[in-house]
Order: sequence, then structure tokens, then C-alpha cells
Amino acid sequence: MNRNLIALAVLLSSAALRVYAAAGDAAHGEQLYEARCTACHSLDASRVGPMHRGVFGRKAGSVPDFDYSPAVKKSKIVWSEKTLDQWLTNPERLIPGQKMGLQVPDAADRTDLIAFLKRESGK
Repeated sequence: MNRNLIALAVLLSSAALRVYAAAGDAAHGEQLYEARCTACHSLDASRVGPMHRGVFGRKAGSVPDFDYSPAVKKSKIVWSEKTLDQWLTNPERLIPGQKMGLQVPDAADRTDLIAFLKRESGK
């Protein structure tokens, strides 16, 4: 096989893996959500934490009838891949004075959780 074709195949495979990694694995994210998040959250009902369906593009602190901290209510954050990644990495660093105590230290887990939340938001 031609060396240029092999190099092109490797380059394209590598690019495809990066796109997949950036997109996340929503199925794995769903498993993580069930294991780590459902003690406080649900997709369709607010519990200790606000509901998550439709979180993408939603302003932080805007689910009706949920008792957010004043810090979250005052924030100007709109939930996206970037802001959710920052939130899951360290909620207190993103919004000092918020109430969530969970962090997701593993970047791949955060990416998968975000992919699940994005899927469930219809995005």
C-alpha cells in the first residue's frame, strides 16, 4: 500500500477518534447519571437539585419553583458543553456560594455525562 494512503488513513482515523471523544458517549453518560446524579436530580422533576431535561441553552437558576441559591439565581451562566464541564469540574469555582457538593474529576466521565444531558435536551 502507498505510504501516503496509509498516512492519510491514520490521520483520518485519529481525527475521527478526536471527534468521537469530544462528542462523548451518551449511553455511558446515562449510566453515570443513574449512578451519581439521581440521588438529587431527575430529568423531569426537581428534587434536591433541579430537573435536567432541557438544561442545554437554559439559564442557570431558571427552573420554575426550584429553590436555587442566591448565587446561582444571580449568575448569568447559560448551560452549554463548556459551562457544564466547568460546573461538573468544580461547581464552587464556577459559581461561588452555590449548593451542589458533587464534583466529577474525570474528564471523560464529564464528557459522557454532558453528552447524555445534551441528548436528553434534544440537542
